[in-house]
Order: sequence, then C-alpha cells, then structure tokens
Amino acid sequence: MAQPSVLHPDPGRLSSTSPNTQPVPMDMVGKHCILELYDCDSSKLDDEVFLRSAITQAAERAGATLLNLITHQFQPQGVTGLALLAESHISIHTWPEAGYAAVDVFTCGDHTMPEKACSVLSEELGSGHQSLRSFRRRTPASLVDSERQTSVPIG
Repeated sequence: MAQPSVLHPDPGRLSSTSPNTQPVPMDMVGKHCILELYDCDSSKLDDEVFLRSAITQAAERAGATLLNLITHQFQPQGVTGLALLAESHISIHTWPEAGYAAVDVFTCGDHTMPEKACSVLSEELGSGHQSLRSFRRRTPASLVDSERQTSVPIG
C-alpha cells in the first residue's frame, strides 16, 4: 500500500516510533521569506498574465508543488496573486505606479527552497533593489509527533 503524502511537519518523511524510542523532535515547520522589490519594471507589475507565469516559475524553482493560482487585476493598476502550494503559499501584491511589489513565500518541510522563488520573482520583475527577510517557523511541540495527510491531485 502506498504511503499518502505528508505535508506537515516534514513532507516526504513519515515519523517512525517504537515503544522503546522517543521521537526525534523536528525544530522547524518551514521557512518564511518576506521580500520587498523596488524599482521594478512597471509594465510587468501591471501584467496579470506575466505575473502568473513568473509565480509558476518561482514555485517550480523552489521545488514546490503548485496546487492552484489565483490572480486579480485592479483598476486602474496593480495585481494581486496567490499561489496555493502543497507546501504552503506564495503571494504577491504590486503597485506599478511606485515600481514596488510585496512578496511572501512560505514553504514547509526541508525539500523546498523559498529563497529561489524570491530570486526568480526579483529577476523576472527587473528589481533595481530588494529587501529579503527570511526566518524559520518553529514546529509547535503539539505537532512534533503528528502527521498531516492529504492527497495531491495528479494531472
């Protein structure tokens, strides 16, 4: 019988315990990156189709599984996008009039690389400079031994 996907706290790893051993605590649930992009290409910041492609590339480069992507074009300008990942999410909010984008990338597990997603978005938007803050999300003690199972749609 195939093992179901484990999305939390550590994708791809099922914890194993026996009555004689203590579980090894996992100290982090994931990594969270907060990215601010300045002096970006205004036309790209206002292009919903372009941003959908850039977000998809960012998820792929991070090693994440894209489940759903929703975007909204504002009038007179600006786009918001949210990528639902099996591992968590990527969000972006743009202000073309200021050449600015606010990006949030959170991935759980140790197989993803949210910094790579940030790098893709910075490059794709032609950012003149950026500010990246990255921190680890610690696993609550109550979740250390738990497995959160889900099925990921195929195709």
